[in-house]
Amino acid sequence: MAQWTSAVGAAQLARQLQAQQQRPAGAGSRRPPAYRALADGIRLLVLEGRVAVAARLPAERELAVALAVSRTTVAAAYEALRAEGFLESRRGAGSWTAVPAGNPLPARGLEPLPPEALGSMIDLGCASLPAPEPWLTRAVQGALEELPPYAHTHGDYPAGLPALRQMIADRYTADGIPTMPEQIMVTTGAMGAIDAICHLFAGRGERIAVESPSYANILQLMREAGARLVPVAMEEGLGGWDLNRWRQVLRDAAPRLGYVVADFHNPTGALADEDRRRALVDAARSAGTVLVVDETMRELHLDEDVAMPRPVCAFDPAGSTVLTVGSASKAFWAGMRIGWVRAAPDVIRSLVAARAYADMGTPVLEQLAVNWLMRTGGWAEAVRLRREQARENRDALVAAVRRELPEWEFSVPGGGLTLWVRTGGLSGSRLAVAGEGVGVRVPSGPRFGVDGAFEGYVRLPFTVGGPVAEEAAQRLAQAARLVGAGAGAGMEAPRTFVA
Repeated sequence: MAQWTSAVGAAQLARQLQAQQQRPAGAGSRRPPAYRALADGIRLLVLEGRVAVAARLPAERELAVALAVSRTTVAAAYEALRAEGFLESRRGAGSWTAVPAGNPLPARGLEPLPPEALGSMIDLGCASLPAPEPWLTRAVQGALEELPPYAHTHGDYPAGLPALRQMIADRYTADGIPTMPEQIMVTTGAMGAIDAICHLFAGRGERIAVESPSYANILQLMREAGARLVPVAMEEGLGGWDLNRWRQVLRDAAPRLGYVVADFHNPTGALADEDRRRALVDAARSAGTVLVVDETMRELHLDEDVAMPRPVCAFDPAGSTVLTVGSASKAFWAGMRIGWVRAAPDVIRSLVAARAYADMGTPVLEQLAVNWLMRTGGWAEAVRLRREQARENRDALVAAVRRELPEWEFSVPGGGLTLWVRTGGLSGSRLAVAGEGVGVRVPSGPRFGVDGAFEGYVRLPFTVGGPVAEEAAQRLAQAARLVGAGAGAGMEAPRTFVA
């Protein structure tokens, strides 16, 4: 059986390799042999996630024609990649990308830093902000006032409190998407929602297509559920989904599920436009793939000129293709572990039935608190405060990083909580280790990829501002100097491919 899960065409790979020529080579660098430059170009595309791991490469003759080089050059490049562990081949199955055995996959997610360590460490690992007071306190007080009638019941509501299901359904309806409470299941956070969906739709060994990069904790959740992850590379910057790649993966890999973040993608901050949303839903429907759409960042648009597209489920009126996941964790507070799923009623019934063997239900008091916020207008006020804080933090962090680390590259998103940064050729993993030593905690790029991609990236969240953001950037610059002078760069600057 072939080991590849997606494929890259000769013309597409040639375009990506030629685009690398626009990046300057290091000062004094010598022109390598053509085969070596080609091998290095493909290796860098894999490490940056532009070509997925386990992607079948074009046949030698096809790539030679696309690049206008000899087949011998391509054969030698493929052989060099095999020797370095970046390519595997099998007669009759072709050749597909890989990462060397010495590059273990990060096993952990982005667990929060213990509170007792916050005094000495600037934590850029967790993309969550403190609670927007006074609204948390008011919500809990309101929930306590409404609790007595529920205390006289058994307290188990596997689908969620009827009042909160109705409230969430009404919010979708007000957004132009008619929704009944029977289409809503309240969960213990977005992670609980996606865990339930994965167990219902994707058993062990099933393929799940994921954006590359994607949210680290969800990737780890899916791995532990036994899924086979099929990465689909994002466009550069804030471009978002590459629809040609999505169509190819949906056609060739036939994944059971596809997981996407359409609104201020974590970690890149990309916002998918309506044309991409419509096209992806159509492609998934044709392939028989169910899309799990994570909307946890949707309300965090930070700039006034951001025009929010309609939710992805607006392009699936029958509700057969799109399962929408929402949460209070990012828009309100991570400590409020309330999430939800919007889907067709029959899907909700199946999720509720399966839940009886998992967590039974979501805490009543927290559901009452979120319902109180949404009913009284407190939710809108709290989200407004959250946006203001995130915007101020983003602007302070961007200014500080540009000043302290001018060689780092990134695009500033119009919303969300994260900045996706290319680290000027330094290893993100080594930066993370060095950062711990100088008092700043930052997650490396490979946590957000599949099988070791994105070594040259880190993710910076908008969780600190003012003098703390400046200090964080100074510590990151110190870590970068240590990596550059000590262990060295984990990624070489790309060599120009010369035909």
